[in-house]
Amino acid sequence: MGEHLGQLKVTVVQGKRLVIRDFKSSDPYVVVKLGSQVAKTKVINSCLNPVWNEELCFSLAEPVGVLNLEVFDKDRFKSDDRMGYAHFSLQPLVSAARLRKVLKVSSGETMLRKVVPNSDNCLLGESSIACIDGEVVQDVWLRLCGVESGEIQLKMKLIEPPVVGTR
Repeated sequence: MGEHLGQLKVTVVQGKRLVIRDFKSSDPYVVVKLGSQVAKTKVINSCLNPVWNEELCFSLAEPVGVLNLEVFDKDRFKSDDRMGYAHFSLQPLVSAARLRKVLKVSSGETMLRKVVPNSDNCLLGESSIACIDGEVVQDVWLRLCGVESGEIQLKMKLIEPPVVGTR
């Protein structure tokens, strides 16, 4: 691992139009991975439009990786069913954080850059990265791959380490 860039807080907000994996519904949860770090949300029973609002924390370092997520249906008596997956490059978020430092933005709300759907991500549409009161944040909707339907909303916040040794 290279330079420590800070802490990445990923809030798994909600899912929409998730696929049915049980008789009439599903019991979804989300597994989020960044390199070797893994975190998962709680299970929401019998719901295809779950709201988690759950914050997961990761340590972010160079080289900046890709955030991967998988949605599963919790099953009691057999292995959990896959309900789709998505990936998202964190490089634009880190680049925006560097831009914030160069511009010395620390208060108010400033738009830093936009990210468009491409092969580096599973974005549903354009996403903005902003600096809000000194924090670099991004709100994204990701299309789930490998399934007929499903979308997941994430809110990401990059918490940079405090600057040491400056007076």
